[in-house]
Amino acid sequence: MDKAHVEELTSQHASLAAQIDEEEHRPLPDMIKLHELKKEKLRLKDELAGHFH
Repeated sequence: MDKAHVEELTSQHASLAAQIDEEEHRPLPDMIKLHELKKEKLRLKDELAGHFH
């Protein structure tokens, strides 16, 4: 995995974190959307962790 790919994954991870935070602070959070965002964030985290091991 090259540096550009790692930077892209890191950027996507940060974007998902922001989306999750925004959704969690809505008056009526969409729990299905929140679940999907968290699942994707975890997938990216795992992919990044695999790069460093």
